[in-house]
Amino acid sequence: MEGVKNIISEVRSHFPALETSMNGRRLVYLDNAATTQKSREVLEFISGAMVNKNANVHRSMYALSDLATEAYEAAREKVRSFINAPERENIIFTSGTTASINLVASSFCQAFLKEGDAVLIEADSHHSNIVPWQLAAQRVGAFIKVLPIDGSGNLCTNLAESLLTPEVKIVALTQVSNVLGVENTIAEIIKIAHKKGIPVLVDGAQGVVHSEVDVQKMDCDFYAFSAHKIYGATGVGILYGKRDWLEKMPPYMGGGDMVETVTYQKTTYAPLPLKFEAGTPNFTGAASLLPALETAEYLRRGEVGDALKKEERAIVSFMMEKLSQIPDIEIYGTPENLEKKHPIFSFNVKGVNAGDMAQILDKMGVAVRSGLMCAEPLINSFGATSALRASFAPYNTLEEADYFVQCLQRALQMLK
Repeated sequence: MEGVKNIISEVRSHFPALETSMNGRRLVYLDNAATTQKSREVLEFISGAMVNKNANVHRSMYALSDLATEAYEAAREKVRSFINAPERENIIFTSGTTASINLVASSFCQAFLKEGDAVLIEADSHHSNIVPWQLAAQRVGAFIKVLPIDGSGNLCTNLAESLLTPEVKIVALTQVSNVLGVENTIAEIIKIAHKKGIPVLVDGAQGVVHSEVDVQKMDCDFYAFSAHKIYGATGVGILYGKRDWLEKMPPYMGGGDMVETVTYQKTTYAPLPLKFEAGTPNFTGAASLLPALETAEYLRRGEVGDALKKEERAIVSFMMEKLSQIPDIEIYGTPENLEKKHPIFSFNVKGVNAGDMAQILDKMGVAVRSGLMCAEPLINSFGATSALRASFAPYNTLEEADYFVQCLQRALQMLK
């Protein structure tokens, strides 16, 4: 046990923000589903790159630009390796998961969606995996179908076969809900969809943080996630796409760097991946994915990974037990098998406003999220208009979970 504590202490030393104070208390940061804190290695890389590698990529014939381009493309290769994509051309840099999904919704649907067609999404989807598909469907007169969840937050996989009718042209799945924290059984749905010739996009914004991702084994056609949720910079997203689909899809945006030749009459496009990377990218932020994903590997492999996984499972068990003991509480995402539960806990207490709880917890140094979590249809399906969410990262501890519960109980005493 002492060895595990020492490992966790060493891990936390890599994240300077965890040493800060808020409202006179040591910060207990539990809003990791929104964004993670950055490791010292990532912060030092970004600072150094701003000084030593600050030049536009791909387009200049001088050494500084070469250094920036090398760092940018090294990050692309790191992403490829991290999710086991077949080749670097599968990896498109965007501004976030939202932009990645919008890219597919726009370009894929422009090419393959027509009036009367449908897009299948999940009931536990984030707004970024709902609204882009609605916009695409509205443009051509298509419609949205929804795969429901049960009362415990489990995806109703048994209904997938009947919902995947011939008019469905693409499926957009959520790997892990940002509200429920439940690992969805998407492999079966992907198999069913592919038997019917239907491609599948996976929103991996939460899943990539807590699970090993192998896109070839998963066999998804598209996979989207954000750098800032896995220790990297804000304003950077990743879209993995199978080459066949990316080749067939038209560009999402036009501009510099995504072209081969341009005349006033016609433009031809650059090969993948640049075809989908118009304009000056967030080249420093994207390059920081190299140390960010190295941080992620450090946190999930070897002795460190074993210790953190053990701590995570202890946090999940502890939180589910302690929260369930609070009178009048409703917890969202309660699978019978806790191995499917990641450390994301959303709930309401009857008669208590979620925002009021969050503000009192803030006074005690605990940072949590309150509101709709950009998942309004899901929250509303529970008969709620907001919720409180505590979401843990690998650098959080069981002691922090215990402190959170103590502070929550104190807050409830003040509010009830």
